[in-house]
Parts: sequence; C-alpha cells; structure tokens
Amino acid sequence: MSQPGFFDLDDRLKKLNNKDPLVGLSQLIDWEGFRDTLSAVRTKERKSNAGRKPYDALLMFKVLVLQHLYNLSDEQTEYQVRDRYSFMRFLGLQPEDSVPDAKTLWCFREELVRLNLMKELFKDFDYQLDAQGYKAQKGQIVDASFVDVPRQRNTREENEQIKAGEIPQDFQEKPHVGRQKDTDARWAKKNKETHFGYKNHVAVDNQHKLIRNYEVTSAEVHDSNQFIEILAENTSKDVWADSAYYSQEVEMELAAMDYRSHVQRKGKRNCPLNERALEANHKKSKIRSRVEHVFGSITNEQGGLFSRVIGMARTALKVGMMNVVYNMRRFVSLHRMSAPQI
Repeated sequence: MSQPGFFDLDDRLKKLNNKDPLVGLSQLIDWEGFRDTLSAVRTKERKSNAGRKPYDALLMFKVLVLQHLYNLSDEQTEYQVRDRYSFMRFLGLQPEDSVPDAKTLWCFREELVRLNLMKELFKDFDYQLDAQGYKAQKGQIVDASFVDVPRQRNTREENEQIKAGEIPQDFQEKPHVGRQKDTDARWAKKNKETHFGYKNHVAVDNQHKLIRNYEVTSAEVHDSNQFIEILAENTSKDVWADSAYYSQEVEMELAAMDYRSHVQRKGKRNCPLNERALEANHKKSKIRSRVEHVFGSITNEQGGLFSRVIGMARTALKVGMMNVVYNMRRFVSLHRMSAPQI
C-alpha cells in the first residue's frame, strides 16, 4: 500500500471539515464571550507547582457543549474526547494533552449548579446573537415541553409526603436511598399521556426560531402559569400560543402590557367554537407550530428532552444546556443559509 501524500491528507481534512458540524460552532461562536461568567467557577488553590494544573473553565464548558450536542454520559464524553480528532480539535487539544475525566466533568457541572450560572451563560450567547444581527423580531411564540426523568417506585404515603414538601423518613434514615430519589419531580397528565419530571417553558422568536427566554418548572405546573413571566424582548408585540394558555385573565394581562394576542381560543363544554373562531385558530396555528420545530430538533438531533440528573437545580442546568446548544446549532444554520452561494 502506498504512503499517503500531503495532498491526500489535505483532501481528507477538507472533506472532514465539510461534514463536521463542530467546525461551524468553533469558527462562528465567540467562545471568549462566556469567560467572564465562567470566571466565577472556583478552582482549588494549588499548594505547589507539582501535579496537573486545573482545566480552563472555558474548556470545560465546551466539553459540556459536546456532551449535550451528542447526548453523551460523562464516561462516554471522556472516551469520545480521547478518541475523536474532531472533538479534540474543537476543544483546542493535541493528542498528547491530558483530557478531563468523567469525575472532573461532574465536579465542573456541580459548580455551575452551585453558582446558578446557567441563565447567565444563556444570556451571554443571546447577546452574541443580537450582535450578529439576529435580534428577536416579528413576535414570539410561547410553548412548553415535558422533560421526563426515570420514574420512581415510592409508596403512596411517600408520594404524599413529597408532594407536601416533606422528606419521607425512609429517605432520611437511608441516605443512599434518598440520594437516588428526585423529590422535586412531579406527575402530570396531558392528552392521556402520563409524564413524570419537569417542563421546559420557552419563548421563541418568530423570525429566527431561536429560544429567547426559558424557565424550568416541575411537570405539574400549568403552561399558562409561566406565560407572562417568560415573554422576552422583541421588536414586535405579537404573541402566539396554543389554547392551553387561553383565559380572560391572560388576555387582559397581555392587553395591559400592549401585546397583540394570537393565543388560540378553546371551546367549552356545550359551547364549541364557531366556524369563524376555528378559522382564526387555524391561521394562528400556522405560525404557532414553528415552536414545535424547536422541540423536534432538540429531540431528534440532541437526544431528546429526557434527563437522568436528580433535582430541580441539576435539571435546570441540563435543560438550559439543551436550550443554549440548540441556539448554537440554529445560529450556525442561519449563518450558512444567509451566506452567499459560490
């Protein structure tokens, strides 16, 4: 077999670049824009110059981005970073460089949770989107999606105590059991489907289909409870949402804030919607359905809205990373669509 030449390797790298989604993320995103927020992450003070230096917080954040882009566990992330050239190139590592292990990644994520930095990191990227010309325009669409977690086998009494905000005695007496119980997750039922976990409430701008604001709650919280709070800045006052958000109180609040409501109406028992209202709902749904593309993309390309972490704080970080990674992917896609074709 002949030895590959320089031009063979160069051609191979070009083909890899064309197919590697990380190239766009690496080139188009200002990663240094996250550094100020990440500077709050604590690194242990070194007692001597011996041993390995702590990993850069920005490097660790990029490892988290990889993890949520490809839906990897901590152990899988460590292995893939060691194994894949594209991952190492994205992180700026050389083959001889040390790689953060699964425990280091877990500790970094716990620091982000402890410092409650996820919303700030999300805002950091939103500022970049504005600076790149992707301001929120043409109104916003509000919706929510369940984030399921593994279902737990608790007794009815334990579930009642958890719902009341109490810690069951068995969880206290057996810490190893309590640590594996998610006492923040809740049950909910929608369209005859039962869910256990949390909700990802989002406000998506109509023009670019970018998530502009989000909130994480337990699953039983009704969509409409987060409606007003989640509305984001936009050049337009138009707001779309499905019928789950409709009520006279919501309509009055929107009007008081000068928003133009396009919330789909819902009929009542023995009082169905008339033809005019049904036609209006149909027109509204054509725009409102754009938010489903966002959840569909997260589900199909990032492994779905499912979490194995325990507790509200960790889930909020997990969902926040899902949302910001979606925005990063969407930003690269928008840039490519707007670039002149050669």
